[in-house]
Amino acid sequence: MLNQMLVGGLLIVGTVIVHAVSLEWTLKAVLAIELEIQARWRSTVFSFTILAVFLAHIIEIWLWALVYHFIEEIPDFETALYFSTSCFTTVGFGDITLSADWRLLSSFEAVNGMILFGWSTAFIFAVVKRTYQNIDVKI
Repeated sequence: MLNQMLVGGLLIVGTVIVHAVSLEWTLKAVLAIELEIQARWRSTVFSFTILAVFLAHIIEIWLWALVYHFIEEIPDFETALYFSTSCFTTVGFGDITLSADWRLLSSFEAVNGMILFGWSTAFIFAVVKRTYQNIDVKI
C-alpha cells in the first residue's frame, strides 16, 4: 500500500504542477490580448483557453498512463491510456482493472482528475468573466 500512496502522491504533485503551469501560460496569453481585441475576437480567446486546458488534461492523463505501463500493470500503452482516461474522467468502466498491489492508484487518479476538472472549470469561467467585464454587452 505504501508504494501506491507514494506513486499516487508523486503523480498528483506532478499533474498539479503541469496544470498550474499550463493555466499560468494560458492566462498570460489571454491577458496579453487587449480588451479591444477581446471584444472582436472573444470566440478565439475562449477557444484558445479551452484548447489549452484540454491539452493540459491530455498531458496529465498521459502521465498516469505512462506510470501504469512503466510499473507493468497494463501491458500495452494504448490500453494504459484508455484505462487512464477512464479513471481520470471518473467514468470508470471497469473493463480493465489493476491488481491488488496497485488498485488504489486508480482511485487516486480519479480524485486527481475530479479536482483538476473543477479547477479548469473555475479557470475557464474566470477568463469568460474577465473578457466580458469591461465590455458593454448588448443582448
